[in-house]
Amino acid sequence: MPPAISAIAPDGQLTPAQRRRFLISISLRRQQPGTGSALQFLRKRTAAYAWPDLRPILKVIRWAVVGAVATRAYMPERKTRAFDILVHHHDRDAALARLKEAGYQVASELSIPGYMLNAPDGTEIDLLLIPFEWIDDALQPDQTDPAGYPVLGLPYLVLMKMETSRPQDLGDLSRMLGLAEEDDLEQVRAAVTRYMPDAAEDLESLIYLGRLEMGEI
Repeated sequence: MPPAISAIAPDGQLTPAQRRRFLISISLRRQQPGTGSALQFLRKRTAAYAWPDLRPILKVIRWAVVGAVATRAYMPERKTRAFDILVHHHDRDAALARLKEAGYQVASELSIPGYMLNAPDGTEIDLLLIPFEWIDDALQPDQTDPAGYPVLGLPYLVLMKMETSRPQDLGDLSRMLGLAEEDDLEQVRAAVTRYMPDAAEDLESLIYLGRLEMGEI
């Protein structure tokens, strides 16, 4: 159900959890079975959009692609404006120094821990330094996207997107979860149970919406 009016903050804004539940409730009422897209397309993984290759620059630093670009490891690739990376907060100074040496310029600080940088080719890079509880487990070099860039594993990408819960995040979540294998879903459930237990019911709703989109329900 949508959040009660009394639960809305004094400034009229919903918390991420309230926004997530509100949007899920709308989707559950409106979503129809079937995608209208061939499953062959939905399961195809591409790296058609070019992004700066930070691997030679950050090769000794713990980092991974996150945000919209990271989703191409788990669902069809989509166009996005910025290239978001998550760097371990303990590696902040080393990462900034290496990026500056490579010609990346700090444009501003973000509203969350991190910086917006401009790449030499003009690409916007959002360098996130959020000290997530799970960050040591998440920044593993063996998880890559179709371009070979290090990317967050599905459980941690789900946690990040559930934290923000913008409309596009929830769309990404339902599609990634709808395409995920059962073993991967169990890993996602375990991560949410451990780090966001209050969101466990929302996760099941998103899995349901994803499977509905895939025509599995």
